[in-house]
Amino acid sequence: MRILVTGAAGFIGSHVAEALLARGDAMVGLDNFNDYYDPARKHANAAAFREHPACTFYEGDIRDLEALEALFERERPAAVIHLAAMAAVRYSVKHPLLYEDVNVRGTLYLLEMARRYDVQKFVLASTSSVYGATTKIPFQEDDPTDKPLAAYPATKKACELLAHAYHHLHGLSVAVLRFFNVYGPRGRPDMTPYTFTESILQGRPITLFAEGTPHRDWTYIQDTRAGILAALDTPLGYEIFNLGCSRPVVMRRFVELIEEYTGRRAIIEHAPLPPSDPMVTYADVSKARRMLGYEPTVQLEEGMRRFVDWFTGC
Repeated sequence: MRILVTGAAGFIGSHVAEALLARGDAMVGLDNFNDYYDPARKHANAAAFREHPACTFYEGDIRDLEALEALFERERPAAVIHLAAMAAVRYSVKHPLLYEDVNVRGTLYLLEMARRYDVQKFVLASTSSVYGATTKIPFQEDDPTDKPLAAYPATKKACELLAHAYHHLHGLSVAVLRFFNVYGPRGRPDMTPYTFTESILQGRPITLFAEGTPHRDWTYIQDTRAGILAALDTPLGYEIFNLGCSRPVVMRRFVELIEEYTGRRAIIEHAPLPPSDPMVTYADVSKARRMLGYEPTVQLEEGMRRFVDWFTGC
């Protein structure tokens, strides 16, 4: 199968691209290498696969409709895995216009290209943040998601709705995947596993919100990748799936693991929980288990050991 992966040089995208090529698919990668974080990191991610004979790689922006149309005309992908986005909840609080522009407009352009070029399957990356501050746990796919806490989840919810419209009107097969706190090697440098590990190793303070009591459903990249491929391969109409580990861990314990694996003590500063952040993320993955055969296998203790080993070059 010929598959377009947007955001192919990013954290999740690069892992997915490698997996597709390893199993024999033809992979068309697209990334704009923006400067939200150092583009050199993304170039290093892409270097692992962009010279593969079954890979065609484009540097471009999903908001460039003319370039997208030329790509679809040339490559004719049978499926799209749409991972490109402006991520990070707190950054979106200060840059809402950018998030709307990239996430909503860019996704709409891709959906329109998928319609025009008869794409068989559209896999859309969404986020656990769409659940907002719900107190109903664990989170289930049919829970209300109409009260987002920031622009990022609001734009992702908009993308989910646009994808449903394209399914309803044009028969596009769509799998919406709500990711829960993905971490692992190549993780973004603005994400908590990276920033906490770096600060602890360098003797700089870290900030724990709400006395370290929030719980997060950390999901190792290997499990997220497996869920993405399963969603790609499973015939669906329009379905939403949680992809999490389904084992929330309190943030105090998360810090203790980093201390254990680095052999360093954290310097902790405390602060109130930002209004953009929920107290808990907790995925009910029973639907993904039933329909996709999804089964998370890497618990946080092992996953963070692997992450710290990667971070320190072991």
